[in-house]
Amino acid sequence: MTKPEKKQWFNDSFNYGVFARSLHWIIAALFLAAYVSVYFRRWFTEADTPINLTALQLHLSFGVTIMVFVILRVIYKLSDKAPQDPPGPAWEHRLAHIAHYTLYAVMIIMPITGYLGTGLATQFFWMFEIPQFQDTWLFELIVQNMLGMNFEQFEAPIDFIHKNGGAYIVWVLIAGHVAAALYHHFVRKDGVLVRMTTGAV
Repeated sequence: MTKPEKKQWFNDSFNYGVFARSLHWIIAALFLAAYVSVYFRRWFTEADTPINLTALQLHLSFGVTIMVFVILRVIYKLSDKAPQDPPGPAWEHRLAHIAHYTLYAVMIIMPITGYLGTGLATQFFWMFEIPQFQDTWLFELIVQNMLGMNFEQFEAPIDFIHKNGGAYIVWVLIAGHVAAALYHHFVRKDGVLVRMTTGAV
C-alpha cells in the first residue's frame, strides 16, 4: 500500500499550492454565480417583483464575497511567489503577465464599482445588512463635500464602468484566460492548466 502524497499548501517553482488553487477556483465560481444571478434577473424576471429583488440581493452578496476573496488573493500573491513561467518566448510571457494583471484590476474594480453605484443596502445572504454607500460617512465626505455631487451624478459614471466593464471587458478577459489555458494544455502540453487544477505537474 502506497503512502498518500502530502498536500502542497504553498507554491513552489513548478506548482501552485492548495491555497492559491483554492482561491483561484473560489473566485471563478463566485464570478459565475454573480453573472448567473444578474442575467437571471435581467432576462427572466420583472422589475420590482420579489424574485427580481431576490436575484439582485444574491448578485450584491456575491459581489461583496468576491471583494473579500480577491483581497485575500492579492495578499496571498504578494506573500507567496508564483511558479516560474513555462518554456516559451519572452513576448508570450509578457503578454500573459499583462493579461493577468489586467484581470486582477478588473476583479478589484468590478465589486468596488458595484457597491459604490448600488442604490440600496445589501442583505448579505439575508444574514446581516451592509448599508449602501450613499448612507455612509464616506459618501458625505468625498462625494458631497469634496466633489460636490449628489448620488445620481456620482452613480452615472460608476454605473457605466460597472455595467459596461462587466458586459464586455470581463467576458473578453475570461474568454482569453480560458483560451490560453486550453492552448497550453492541448497544444503546448506544458502543464500550465494541470498545476492550477490538481497541482501535479
